[in-house]
Amino acid sequence: MKLIRPLAALVLLVASALPALAADAVYPPGLRLGMVPLVGLSKAKTFPGFENEDGSVKVLITELPPAAYNEVVSAFNANPAGTNGVKPDKIETSAGLAYFTTEGAKVGDTLVKRYSMIVPGTGFSGYVAVQIPENAAKIYTDEAVRQMFATATIRKEVSVDEQIGLLPFKITDLAGFKDVRTLVPGSSIILADGSESSGYESKPFIILGLIGATPQAADDRARFAQEAALQIPGLRETKITMSEPIRINSQPGFETRIDGVSGKDKTPVTVVQWIRFGGGTSLRIIASAPRDQWSDAFTRFRAVRDGIQPKG
Repeated sequence: MKLIRPLAALVLLVASALPALAADAVYPPGLRLGMVPLVGLSKAKTFPGFENEDGSVKVLITELPPAAYNEVVSAFNANPAGTNGVKPDKIETSAGLAYFTTEGAKVGDTLVKRYSMIVPGTGFSGYVAVQIPENAAKIYTDEAVRQMFATATIRKEVSVDEQIGLLPFKITDLAGFKDVRTLVPGSSIILADGSESSGYESKPFIILGLIGATPQAADDRARFAQEAALQIPGLRETKITMSEPIRINSQPGFETRIDGVSGKDKTPVTVVQWIRFGGGTSLRIIASAPRDQWSDAFTRFRAVRDGIQPKG
């Protein structure tokens, strides 16, 4: 009995502290979605979000494509009672009307409760996943999680320095690209003349990112590069016009150029893919421009490529 009163007091503290801290939303680095973490949670070390000291309570925050929110809304409207014991609900937040679910699960031998929430954003959907083990459920209650969800908010911009600073390499030349947007925090980024809201395809843009294991044997790199180039999302009616090995900042690489069409308006574009081969990971660069803007854009693409340097 001696433990019950302090525990109940802590539960009340969790619930009552959230509204008072509504102005103190915390944003994971590189993300536009943030919220006030529950008492006892701090920024996670290995993923974007929050966790408690022993890592058993997790709050993952990320960004999904803009269509994801409307897909969830349609699913909720089609089946408002939920299925298989998954309870659907909705809540007003400063980011807009959010939809979330609550369900029980098992991780190994541990019973856990899982909550998933999606909120609308400009050009993206915000997503939050919470996992709470059974032994922490008396502190992190359904109501406490609900109140945390209610603090969800969206910042309009993430500074260029913050986004680039998360990458495992330096970008020393932005080549005049003004719109900078993180695709995967700490892994990939897009630099563009267009914008997320208006679309990127009608103007030059370049995507920089890391990919996993790639062929180390020179004879296998051509096939790998060409297959990767033909799988670039959103590019249709493709034709490879050039593919050859090159050196990129003194490292072995491969350049592949493709003509195709992109976007709902079928904009004729030329795309260049550069892969700079490394050990555990390789750098992949995809740059696209409308064909009538290609010459000037290619000069800028090369400036970005040649300005990438290792950190340290």
